[in-house]
Amino acid sequence: MATSQRDYYDVLGLPRNASADDIKKAFRRLARQYHPDLHTGSRKVEMEKKFKELNEAQEVLSDPDKRKKYDQYGQNWEQAEAYEKARQQAGPQAGGAGSSFGGTGDFNDIFDTFFGGRGRGSGGAQEFAVQGEDLEIEVELSVPEVFSGISRRVELSERVPCKGCGGAGIVRGRACVVCGGSGIQLEKRSIEVRIPAGVQEGTRVRVAGKGQRGFNGGKPGDLYLHVHVKSNGVFRLHGTDLSVTLPIWPWEAALGADVMAPTLTEPVRVKIPPGSKADAKLRLKGKGLPTASGGYGDLFLRLKIVMPSPISKEQLALYEQLARLPHLDPRAELLVAARRG
Repeated sequence: MATSQRDYYDVLGLPRNASADDIKKAFRRLARQYHPDLHTGSRKVEMEKKFKELNEAQEVLSDPDKRKKYDQYGQNWEQAEAYEKARQQAGPQAGGAGSSFGGTGDFNDIFDTFFGGRGRGSGGAQEFAVQGEDLEIEVELSVPEVFSGISRRVELSERVPCKGCGGAGIVRGRACVVCGGSGIQLEKRSIEVRIPAGVQEGTRVRVAGKGQRGFNGGKPGDLYLHVHVKSNGVFRLHGTDLSVTLPIWPWEAALGADVMAPTLTEPVRVKIPPGSKADAKLRLKGKGLPTASGGYGDLFLRLKIVMPSPISKEQLALYEQLARLPHLDPRAELLVAARRG
């Protein structure tokens, strides 16, 4: 393999402890920047050289065995590997400097004869297919949309060759005013995606093949949707369970009642037990959001006792009559607890 004067890690802009994923991401990002198809004229020739250098670095560092040898021997890793194999085949007599190989002379000279001129293929940058980058966008859904799933049209921004300069970055000897000399501009496109029912806050939905387009037959990247669920003021999320605050009148709490309560489909009739207290919870099984197992979460109704406003004379008279009846002090336990500190 022909060696480059630049360190492969420098070519990719990475530290020597970079992970395999770091190497992959850096290559894909730089490949789009340097790809010759995005440039014209003298800049295209320059980009072909850089693109070939980039591919050489990626080919070595993305292969664990090659990377290990490169880290050990540097730019001469291939020659060092070939030398070691040849030395082992030659036997122990070829191990030292100045030793002979079958009596014919220095082993290093023979090594140079057989391996010194070997290089990598001379194919140009056009031979390399480049996969498109992945795209990531934020998507906000309402609780009803999470319940049923939804088709949503989203806007994407894609890097393409500048239409003002054809990707050259220069127009009549000056930096292109459209792209600022980068040769790249962003192009908007709109696609429709399907978001399945039951996605939760923070879910990452993958849409295969809808990312950046590839070059030279390279596959397109993927699109990732980061889901955020917004509350509509009625339903509150608790995983796949929901909760709703249900207002009731004082007499409904005291006497019990059949009332209508909201769900994500149609309202349902629920029974308020006699003597219900504020903040008591009623459970509606299976009225929540879809779960990963194919079922549904639950819907919890939190009771809130509200006063009529304004209060009519008849209602006021009934409350006055109620006040005259014997009853316990609802603040008694609070006062005792306060004295205890």
